[in-house]
Amino acid sequence: MTAAATALRPARVGRATGRRALPGLGLSLGVTLAWLGLIVLIPLAALAIKPWQIGISGVVAVLLDARVLAAFRLSFGAALLAAIISLPLGLLFAWVITRYRFPGRRLLDALVDLPFALPTAVAGLAMTALLANNGWLGAPLAAAFGWQIAYRPVGVLIALVFVALPFMIRSVEPVLRDLALEGEEAAATLGATRMQTLWRVVLPALAPALITGFGLGFGRAVGEYGSVIFIAGNMPMATEIAPLLIVTKLEQYDDAAAAAIGLAMLVLAFLILLALNLLQRWVRRGRA
Repeated sequence: MTAAATALRPARVGRATGRRALPGLGLSLGVTLAWLGLIVLIPLAALAIKPWQIGISGVVAVLLDARVLAAFRLSFGAALLAAIISLPLGLLFAWVITRYRFPGRRLLDALVDLPFALPTAVAGLAMTALLANNGWLGAPLAAAFGWQIAYRPVGVLIALVFVALPFMIRSVEPVLRDLALEGEEAAATLGATRMQTLWRVVLPALAPALITGFGLGFGRAVGEYGSVIFIAGNMPMATEIAPLLIVTKLEQYDDAAAAAIGLAMLVLAFLILLALNLLQRWVRRGRA
């Protein structure tokens, strides 16, 4: 090897030189655990301890209250339904943005991220102004079909789809962008229809990303507050979501009950996300 080639060869970083890009395991692990403890573990420990101030019977009484159960049904049911609706919509949006070139494509791609940047309260106000009975869209729907969207559970669902859909799109888009077209072309050559190609070639490759987007969208929707409280109407037993009920308990200085509701939401959401994670791993192993 010439002297010039030796000079241009990049220096190795690792065991050969004893240097690493990050500091040693002790310092890196210590910083990681300290940050994790301050941001995650300590708040979760406080949330887990606080409800038991009223005893097991008190926690059970709070969680079995009819108003609390109704709020749980609305929050988790609407969040699951919003994530389900986001599956085909997110795949369609990602497909259009990735596979087609048309005027305004970049603008559409940028608008997908709008729910990430837009304050949730602003989104709630905008949707309420649009879908209320005197709104631009709500008034024609109420006059023509008698539909009332705002201050109904369907309004809550629309708000949750608004916040969950971008997670599905952004989870599927990079996988779809990197997906080679040779498999689709081979399926078409063998006589497969477009639906067969989508079902047997494209969807299996996108399944892990779809599950990831579903989990992220559900997790975002189940705890959504700002964009929901304006359009929901917040009627107990009808359109009151669990996060709002927690705030109501805190305003009544019933901290233990608020913590009990929050802990129950945390456990339920964790179990659902754990099931989705296990499903994703099973799908990956099946593809391997």
